[in-house]
This record gives sequence, structure tokens and C-alpha cells, in this order.
Amino acid sequence: MKQDIILAGVGGQGILTIAAIIGQAAIDNGLNMKQAEVHGMSQRGGDVQSHLRISDMDIHSDLIAEGDCDMILSVEPMEALRYKPYLSVEGWLITNKKPFINIPNYPDMEALENEIRSLPRQVLLDADQIAKDLGNVRAMNIVMLGAASKYLKIPYESFEVALEKVFGRKGAAVVEMNINALAAGKAFSEK
Repeated sequence: MKQDIILAGVGGQGILTIAAIIGQAAIDNGLNMKQAEVHGMSQRGGDVQSHLRISDMDIHSDLIAEGDCDMILSVEPMEALRYKPYLSVEGWLITNKKPFINIPNYPDMEALENEIRSLPRQVLLDADQIAKDLGNVRAMNIVMLGAASKYLKIPYESFEVALEKVFGRKGAAVVEMNINALAAGKAFSEK
């Protein structure tokens, strides 16, 4: 088993939290994992990306080569397309459709959505709205993880356990809210 994932977004959107949860779930399943992060100008709304490599064999490099990525999981649509050259022919692009407009010449949303929808394996959802409907917009990143969970080679229940480990110190209510966000994202990608 091998899976190479690029996580993408803008500073403050929870990319590194997604990486921590996937990483915890992978380790809990006895898998090897390597991660490389680029924070850039994340504190000023700049792009953030993380290469996450998971395998049941040794992993020799932190970085994913162009054309080898099994999944791009993005919390921002323009950032999803930034890493499209890395996506393998069989790879999945899973992205939030709500833009984080942090530049004056942000691309036309209809053009972005059309390019995303042109891919044979893609999931495009309004994770912000789903999280808002659940009562916590900050859980948008966990909704995205839930949407991706169907395509990750780790049992779904492992993500619930990882959420408990990552958020447990914040209390049972926070854990439950995140487990609900995970389930809502999963439900979206299954329909």
C-alpha cells in the first residue's frame, strides 16, 4: 500500500491539522509516513502545502514528484489547481469550492470550477457551508477530510480515533463536533 497526498490551502485554513490527523491515523494503522511542509507567508494569508506520503514499505523521500500524486486535498479551489501538475492520471482532486480571495486578480470562479469539474476524478463541495450548517465554520477542514476519507487507504474509524487524540485536550464537545464534521464530509462524497 502506498498513497501520496498533497494538502493545499491558505494560512489559517487548517491544512496542518488535516496532516496531523491523517498522520496519526496512518501511524495507528502501522503505516510509515513522511511529511514535508511549506508554510510560505501563511501568517499573511499565503499558500500552505504539505506533501504527505503513506506506505506499508519504507519511504525514501519526503517530496512527491510531478505526475505521482494520488490525491490533492485542498481547502481552497485556486490552491487545488496550483498543484494539478502533480496529480497522477488515476489521482483524485478533492477541494472546497469557497474561495479565499487574498489577491486582487483572483481567477474567475466559474472558470476555476469548470477546470476542476473537467477532471475525471474530482469532488467539489462547499465545505464552509456544511461546517456552518453544523454550527462551527472552523470545522471546514475536517469536513474536507471527511470528503476525502472515502478515497484514502486508511479505515474511516481510524480518523475518528485520530480526531480524539488530536482534539481530546480541548474537551469532549470539540471532539464530537469534529467527528460530526468528518461524517458530514464523508456523507457528501458518498452521494
